[in-house]
Amino acid sequence: MAGKYRIGIVCSEFNYDVTQMMLERAKEHAKFLEVDVAKVIMVPGVFDIPLALKSLLKDKSIDGAVTIGAVIEGETEHDQIIIGQAARKVTDLAVEYEKPVGLGITGPGMSRLQAEDRIERAKDSVESVVKQLKTLK
Repeated sequence: MAGKYRIGIVCSEFNYDVTQMMLERAKEHAKFLEVDVAKVIMVPGVFDIPLALKSLLKDKSIDGAVTIGAVIEGETEHDQIIIGQAARKVTDLAVEYEKPVGLGITGPGMSRLQAEDRIERAKDSVESVVKQLKTLK
């Protein structure tokens, strides 16, 4: 019964080597869970996710969404600002549109090695959306 739910994914291109592997894991896990990935939107960075996410959530054919990104620590506290603002807006959009959104954004404060170790977390965000859909529908 493939395609019971239709989800969208918004993926950050920043730290592409990590986020592309996260995107692949998310798609594979969605397929495993018999969920249709109806649309994938690529954005420049994590800060850019909310606008694309809003367009996905407005689409009545989309049941939920997953956000994917990796916020790696730099020399300043910029990573904390980016993830804090993005996570807050992602939460606001989920509540506004009454659709589940999985937060598959790793960080802040992590090294590149830690980011690589957390690639599998993308699967958790897909799992979260599917569990919420089953609970809410």
